[in-house]
Amino acid sequence: MLAQLGVLTAILLIFEFTGIGMIKIGPVEMTIMMIPVIIGAISLGPAAGGILGGVFGLLSFYECFGKSVFGVLLFGINPWATAFMCIVPRILAGFLTGLIFSGLKKIDRTKLISFGIAGLSGALLNTLLFMGSLGIFFFGDPAFISAMQEWQMPTENFFALCVVLVGVNGVVEALVCFITGSAIAKAVVKFINKM
Repeated sequence: MLAQLGVLTAILLIFEFTGIGMIKIGPVEMTIMMIPVIIGAISLGPAAGGILGGVFGLLSFYECFGKSVFGVLLFGINPWATAFMCIVPRILAGFLTGLIFSGLKKIDRTKLISFGIAGLSGALLNTLLFMGSLGIFFFGDPAFISAMQEWQMPTENFFALCVVLVGVNGVVEALVCFITGSAIAKAVVKFINKM
């Protein structure tokens, strides 16, 4: 388990430091960082999902120190809330993905549905928990609203802002995690069971 956690952590680090893990389009960011988290949550269990989610969260927080325009903005407004928003939702997303898979595999005889739903839920949980934290900590803040208006983002209600920030990239992330995360996790689980 430690070796597998190490490999998945190394993949997260490679994703971060090569720039392929966070694709930036202006203030909007698309991430594939949940894929190793989902693979770990499915193949190693909820605790491993939480640990890998924590690594993802720390790397996401690291982005707030100059790599991410959006992260720098949030950190300038409230560093503690930014740290919470970057780290805690990712830990929960990884942990809950592992729990969802553990629960579903008991009732899914084919094991196909449990892999797919867990892969999709990892991406959705990451997005929902992150955006929920954004709404709780930042949406009412005048500095945040002002910055969103400068970036021509809707500020009349939080749902409209979510649609713009998450819209296309959230759907792409969910599809990538659903297809790639679940397929790789299924292959990893099959390989581990043969050993």
